[in-house]
Amino acid sequence: MCAFCDDPTLTYPEYLARMARTADEYGWAVQGIERERHRPPWAYTVGLTPRGRPELLITGLPLRRSANLLNRMAAHLLRGATPASGERMQLIDGPLVEFVPVEHPDVHLLTALALYGPHVRGLQVVWADDHGGWPWERGFRGRRGGQPVLGPRGA
Repeated sequence: MCAFCDDPTLTYPEYLARMARTADEYGWAVQGIERERHRPPWAYTVGLTPRGRPELLITGLPLRRSANLLNRMAAHLLRGATPASGERMQLIDGPLVEFVPVEHPDVHLLTALALYGPHVRGLQVVWADDHGGWPWERGFRGRRGGQPVLGPRGA
């Protein structure tokens, strides 16, 4: 899912330019990070920051599903208000989600930070399992590696 990882001839500046063009053309791009051993995959948007919105991030889902959810959520975010920390939303044909601020964007949103600087904010889209359980609850039915929550939950 990462052109930089998949193309050994692509330099990092060329990759960043490609991501910036994609974000400019479509409103955002999605950066995916593959599963590594016990660390689950995660994906995030790149391009919402210049539009005054936080970048969106999701952990623990296959990258194709993550990209699909992030694309839908980014389109929704650009049409409406930014969800508050702790706000929940039932996605059409998707899971119930809760929004959690990303505590360390400098660790998880590297491409966005490289393009837009240190003021990048992130909002994690945390998903409930197929029984409505959350990753902070006992019995959460996540996938291999779970679903890390990357910031403090809202009140």
